[in-house]
This record gives sequence, C-alpha cells and structure tokens, in this order.
Amino acid sequence: MARKTILITGSSRGIGRSIALLFASRGYHVFLNSHSSLEALEQVREEIEREGAGVCTLVPGDVGDPGDVARIFQKIKETCGHLDILVNNAGIAHIGLLTDLDNLQWDRIIRTNLSSVFYCCRAAVPGMVARKQGAIINISSMWGTSGASCEAAYSASKAGVHGLTRALAKELAPSNIPVNAVACGVIDTEMNHQLDEEERAALEEDIPLGRFGTPDEIAQIVWNVATAPSYLTGQIIGADGGYL
Repeated sequence: MARKTILITGSSRGIGRSIALLFASRGYHVFLNSHSSLEALEQVREEIEREGAGVCTLVPGDVGDPGDVARIFQKIKETCGHLDILVNNAGIAHIGLLTDLDNLQWDRIIRTNLSSVFYCCRAAVPGMVARKQGAIINISSMWGTSGASCEAAYSASKAGVHGLTRALAKELAPSNIPVNAVACGVIDTEMNHQLDEEERAALEEDIPLGRFGTPDEIAQIVWNVATAPSYLTGQIIGADGGYL
C-alpha cells in the first residue's frame, strides 16, 4: 500500500517541524520545505530517517515565488505522483508601527504569509480534484481574526488566509476536499523569542490557560483536522488557550 503524502511549507523549525515529525511517525511520506534554513531542514530529515517510520524528501524553495512552487510540485509528482495533504505553514512576522512599515516589508510579509498559500493551493488543487481526494490545512493566527496592535501587515496577511480558506472550502466541497485553518495563539517558537521576560509574562497573564502553546500541540491539532471527516471544512479553528 502506497504511503500517504504531505507537503509542509516552512518545516525546518517550530510548528512546521513538529507537524513533519508527527506525520512521519505515522508513516507518511513527508515533503520538507524551507527557503533559507536549509541546514535546519537537513536536521529534520535526519530525525525522521533515524526514527524510521516515515520517509521524507527535501523540496527547498521560496513558496512566495510561483516559479519555485511549480518546481516543488513537479518534484512531488516525480517522486510520489500525488499529494494527499497540503499544510501551508510558512510565515514571518514584523512588529512595529504602521507608519514605520516600508513597502518592501509589507510586500515581503504578504508574499510569504498569503501569496504563498495561494500559489501552493493553486498547484495542489488540480491533482486533488482529479482524484476527488485530499485536504488543505492553513496555519494561521488569532490575529487574523482580531488584529494585533503594531502587527498590521501580519494581521492583514492572516485575515487574508482566513478569507481564502473559507472561499476555497466552498469551491472544493463538491470534490470532497476539506479546507481548514488553524488560528494559533501565542506559540513558543523562535518567532516569539524576540519578547523580553516582562512582555512574555504580560502575554501569559492575558491567556486564560496561563501559558504559551507548544509546536507539538499545534501539530496534534493539525493531525486531528487532517484525519477528521470531510464534513469539517471551511473552519477557522482557534488554538489560543482561550484568548479569544
């Protein structure tokens, strides 16, 4: 029996890495992607191969570049013939006043966080529709729902992911392909390591659960969504410790 396949963008560290390790442990052929952290991506491959349950293939590239996305999906086609699950996880953040945000910073955040989701979905959908099988899970943020002060570009990009998720879910429902998003709260990843102790303590105090989430917890939620009945579609699933 052929292994199921999954592409996880931005899988060299944090949430993406945890998702990759979990799905590999369940026997998936995992396609690992990163644009710049290639050494870390290689380390994830070594972890997966050491465990021995899953198989992995590196597909480095910038998922904000449609040319790179085309090459990534060509590699998937040549290697396995099809893709069962797409997890759009690649993302970057920027903290600062809107008036201090320059055009290049805005474009980079929208390109990485939103355009990449469009490019990867567009590449994945034809094969999924042809097989009437597959699933798309977008890793988003609670700030896409509520907005965050001094994170205008990031909040806008994640709100766009929410809209794209809901629209594509309706478009693909006749083909039995669920599309959902996981709206993460504050997760203990490198993206949040820029916070000092005082800022971290203040954030933890605002979270009803009293702590940051972990990448492994988000990976488990992604697994639950990926294996849920296809009637679960078009949902923005909050994973924020009760924050919103």
